[in-house]
Amino acid sequence: MSTSTVYPLLSLSSELKAALQERTEHCLRSIAAANITTQYGNSAVSLSPFRQAITGKNVKEDPTIIEDFRRVVPVTDYESYSPFVAKFFSHPRKRSELENLLAPGLPSFIGISSSTTRNRSKLFAKYSRGWSNTPPSFAELLQSAKSEKTAYIYCFAYRELLEIIGDDGEIVKKIPVCIGTCGGVRDAENWSVETDSTRMGAIMPGHVSPWATGFITHHRSFLLIHALFVLSEPALERFIMTFLTFFVDLIYHIQEHWDMLLSSVRDGTIPDIEHIDHVRTYLEVNFRANPQRAEELQSIGPPLTCNAWAKRVWPNLETLVCICSGTFATVMPKARSILGQNVLIQNVGYGCTECIMGRTLNVDDTETFVFDTGDFVEFLDISEALVHENILQSWDLQPGKCYQPVATTGDGLWRYLIDDIVQVTGFDPRSGSPVFKFYGRKNLAIRLPYAAITEAHLISVVRAIDTEDIVKVQEFTAIVDQRELPQTVGFFFEITGDAGHLAKFARQKAFEALVATNEEHQRAFDTGRLRLPTIRIVRNGTFAEYRLWRAESMKAGIGQIKVPVAMLNEGQQEWIAERVVMEL
Repeated sequence: MSTSTVYPLLSLSSELKAALQERTEHCLRSIAAANITTQYGNSAVSLSPFRQAITGKNVKEDPTIIEDFRRVVPVTDYESYSPFVAKFFSHPRKRSELENLLAPGLPSFIGISSSTTRNRSKLFAKYSRGWSNTPPSFAELLQSAKSEKTAYIYCFAYRELLEIIGDDGEIVKKIPVCIGTCGGVRDAENWSVETDSTRMGAIMPGHVSPWATGFITHHRSFLLIHALFVLSEPALERFIMTFLTFFVDLIYHIQEHWDMLLSSVRDGTIPDIEHIDHVRTYLEVNFRANPQRAEELQSIGPPLTCNAWAKRVWPNLETLVCICSGTFATVMPKARSILGQNVLIQNVGYGCTECIMGRTLNVDDTETFVFDTGDFVEFLDISEALVHENILQSWDLQPGKCYQPVATTGDGLWRYLIDDIVQVTGFDPRSGSPVFKFYGRKNLAIRLPYAAITEAHLISVVRAIDTEDIVKVQEFTAIVDQRELPQTVGFFFEITGDAGHLAKFARQKAFEALVATNEEHQRAFDTGRLRLPTIRIVRNGTFAEYRLWRAESMKAGIGQIKVPVAMLNEGQQEWIAERVVMEL
């Protein structure tokens, strides 16, 4: 992998623009040709004008298809597809009724969207596309991991297994319902559910934990068993997992159960942990007593006793790979204190269950991405009306402006509006593709009567007061605080150490940062419609406990639960309020 830094261009040359246009339009024609003949493509009312426009044309080769698509295909949302996905959950599941539903063939898995504010996850049919179901940079990392000692901390379990029946009544395919990372990696590695039993007792090439650890669905038990195997491996070189917060959770569990874990390493016994009976046999055959390693760990001490603890435990550790941008960056200082300065923290790329969209521009920059996808992505200026006439192409974007991605995918989505907002910063000088930073989630704004407060605004407020003199914020969430009138923005912080000597100014500082995002907040304050933001400190470990609570209550995938930047659910608000230890 090249280590030379790539600097984005502020404008495209005519050559780069032409190459970008040719590449993206070829992608669109290929997707449209494959998916317009599916059940959805043949019946969706929204696609009726497009079907009429392309009558008699060779969709894959005719360049006029591009203009037809842009002119008549509208923006779609989840409700356009949910009735079709629901057919996979009806009985009987006949192949004749489910084949070629949204894309050619049968899906390789049904992807479960990441759960934040929704009580019910969205479900998406994901078709076999090899490495296209994982971010490009992540695919490269997975392939290289086979030659290194890697703590591969992912869940391979599924929520449900859908059995598809052929005309003869026999099962022709089993489709797992699972989180996107599980399904994507399974698809890329050709790890079908039918062959899971052949891997249960094995440690896959390059991994340090048995395959069976991926089938522990209880959050605490999953982390403790992985902790046991990674502590036993002094030659560990890399961690790969979902979110940076997941790594911090892992370390806190090691801290809390240090004596138990060391005893198990010393004796070679799997501890008496709940929710692992179904895989205990596979774990035991891969775990050996290592008293010498236990003594090494004992001499180092538990994680929170020294800086750069991880490099002392694993001298060869080079990289932590995870999603670590946006809101997940708030735990970066804690992760960095554990890892030290010489371990690279690398982002896996950018995407969502609906569509994998990009890779990191530079390996050491966790915040900047470049669009690199096998799907067709357009853009909607967030200041414009939500109509298809306002959709822009990648070569029309302006650095500094914010857009919502609009995805047409090989999995059968047509001009599907993604809930994310990205800020374009330029163009990749190698390919011409837009370079961008994640700006925030469209649907997570706090709405006050006079203004909307975006995810990016909330993060900027937290960064303004995240100092040694005030408080060092490890994780946070925000609500509309209506305990008193007028209402205001309320923050819950989990902090590192104690509050600083200037903590009494935190609310004023937060207000000033809020005003910097929108001067309407000052007017609202002056007219009695807003009071200073409130800041409540929760006990240590609260956000890790939240992820465990939500994962268990929703039966969500391991590592999938995120703490929402804006917590809108009343039950969740009550839960976190019960863990407050101090209010500034």
